[in-house]
Amino acid sequence: MADDTAVNSYPAKARASLAGAESGLAIGRFDNSVNRSYYACYQAAVAALVTDRIVPRSQSGRWEHEAVSAQFNGQLIARRKRFPPELRGTLDRLMALRQTADYETKQVTETQADRALRQARTFVNTVGAGGKRQ
Repeated sequence: MADDTAVNSYPAKARASLAGAESGLAIGRFDNSVNRSYYACYQAAVAALVTDRIVPRSQSGRWEHEAVSAQFNGQLIARRKRFPPELRGTLDRLMALRQTADYETKQVTETQADRALRQARTFVNTVGAGGKRQ
């Protein structure tokens, strides 16, 4: 049985992160917007994994970022075909941009933040709708 707490809380967290990304972009906080765009996708992906009864493989029982991307792409896109292949790579691209935003002196541009937000909206909306069964 899927963890009901995670199934219910992660989608709400994803929507809140997406709202944070939108407000960050609107007020010119592009690094923050990218951070929230990534986490919106990460949280939506975790919700989808838990819903499909896929569990973390780490000893801690927590979802590691690379594992979320690998399991989402491998299990839910490639193997089970729950989500369209267009979503493949979204988590990896946004994680790389988030690392620039969070850990480098280089600033994320408005264009990059806007693009990240659009990708996050598509990802969260598609995953939140349950994807597409092929």
